[in-house]
Amino acid sequence: MSKKQKKADAAPAPSTVTDLRLDLLMRLSDLPGVPGQEDAVRDLVLAELDGLVDEVRVDALGNVIARRAPRVKKGEVAERVMISAHMDEIGFLVRFIDDRGYLRVQALGGFDTRNLFARNVTVHARGGALPGIMTPGGKPVHIATPEERKKIPEVKEFIIDLGLNAEEVRAQVRIGDMVTLDQTARQVGRLVCGKAMDDRASVFLLLETLRALRDAPPRHELIAVFSTQEEVGLRGAITAAYGVQPTVGIGLDVTLAVDTPGVGPDEAVTTMGQGIGIKVFDSSMISHRPLVDQFWDLAQERGIPAQLEVLALGGTDGAAIQRSREGVPTLTLSLPTRYIHTIVEAVHVDDLRAGVNLLVAYLR
Repeated sequence: MSKKQKKADAAPAPSTVTDLRLDLLMRLSDLPGVPGQEDAVRDLVLAELDGLVDEVRVDALGNVIARRAPRVKKGEVAERVMISAHMDEIGFLVRFIDDRGYLRVQALGGFDTRNLFARNVTVHARGGALPGIMTPGGKPVHIATPEERKKIPEVKEFIIDLGLNAEEVRAQVRIGDMVTLDQTARQVGRLVCGKAMDDRASVFLLLETLRALRDAPPRHELIAVFSTQEEVGLRGAITAAYGVQPTVGIGLDVTLAVDTPGVGPDEAVTTMGQGIGIKVFDSSMISHRPLVDQFWDLAQERGIPAQLEVLALGGTDGAAIQRSREGVPTLTLSLPTRYIHTIVEAVHVDDLRAGVNLLVAYLR
């Protein structure tokens, strides 16, 4: 047996992080925060950063940018590593109030409208939150024709009923008010599911990484960015990367785990519970191959579960970092997620832990 084989067969090193504050993850998912209105999420992130970083600021687009200084040995050169996870969730803005008080909405992010039938929503008006019901206009199943029952409506056909007359609605609701889907996060076996695991699970992962580094400064300068407006075009990460000028970029986001009945294994993308995804390709970026190899080799050496990921369609903050200024070597770490862009987005506890451990291993 070769030395290389012996090394591969050796017992993996123990993981760095064993405990995860899943209550924090569920709180993050429950908060409202569509693109451009991430205030509640930002407030919690700022509170959690207290004592974990050396500097923190909020930029003009609302990105939270936190710096952790490195501990560099004589003769070493530290990289400036920007790690970005987005705070916003898919949701809606009020775009129209009709004569009967029904609201029409503008989607922020990609929705499969089959998942929007008869949903409880909250309209976040200036004077306070208003409960509402979202449903497509048209006939109920009792009086619909077979053709009408098969139709999948577009977002513009959905209405929100606030149970108020038009005068009451107009007195409280303004065009542009945020609308979010209602769903309280919960644990289901080894999964944590909620309305906004995309991308609050990565926000949580980044916060837990900073917590793990609290008593041991990283080898590289760490710029942790909690970005805004990712779901409408990676907007926050674009400006943050321009200002930070990183030498290495890491995007944190979710990816598909379609490891469920009705889908072949060749289309699953990732498998839940098999470790953090190391992105090779998506439609917005091709990860820097030396970084992919470095993270993959590190995961194998440390016994950290990981899987390589190719996603046919989708994008992350990593693409914004990669294209900043003259270009930045970048990859994305992806959390396998079932039921993406629904109110029951689900991530696996073991994959979260693997993501934290791999980031900590790289930064140390």
